[in-house]
Amino acid sequence: MKPHTRTFLSAVLLSGSAVMLAGATGCGGGSSSDAVAQTTPPTGITPQKFADAVHAVMMADRTVYAKQVVTRLKKQEAPVKPSEYWQDEEHTIPLPAQMFRMGAELVNDNPEAGFTYALKSKWPLNPQNKAEGVEIEGLEYIAEHPDENFYKTEEIAGANYFTAVYADKAVAEACWSCHNGHANREVSYPEFKAGDVMGGVVVRIPLD
Repeated sequence: MKPHTRTFLSAVLLSGSAVMLAGATGCGGGSSSDAVAQTTPPTGITPQKFADAVHAVMMADRTVYAKQVVTRLKKQEAPVKPSEYWQDEEHTIPLPAQMFRMGAELVNDNPEAGFTYALKSKWPLNPQNKAEGVEIEGLEYIAEHPDENFYKTEEIAGANYFTAVYADKAVAEACWSCHNGHANREVSYPEFKAGDVMGGVVVRIPLD
């Protein structure tokens, strides 16, 4: 792991370690053993809690964009509309999945981020979203247990990672309607509706 990545993770995992010493001496009359106990820093957060936290932020942002921007524009029949080809078309904005992937690419290219994330699926419309290795195992698990998360430690190119997979559910009509009517949709792909698990968000945290 690069030094700055290790520094970032150390800072995160030791967050909240400042300890109040008031009462260890003086009027409080605390014993020396009490003072030692109070000055022992907490262990910080686990990789799982860190992954859960960053995932919560990701999904909050994506849900707001899908519901309050994309779906709202479509219902208003506004002159600006969501489009898969927004880069080549005027008066268009990215689809929710595209917005999510662009954010993931920025984080993945940032050596100080300390983690990576990606959107994966068993039924990808974009080859970039095809699952591999532990991701497939995670997608199978959340498909059977949509209200649970999948966690596992894996080794990639000799490095150890904590990997978490979270269910990516259809939260806005713009999401499932796009998938159901997409030209790249294969015959074997399911017909999605509100609340269905359409794929998974994969978060990886280096452990070395």
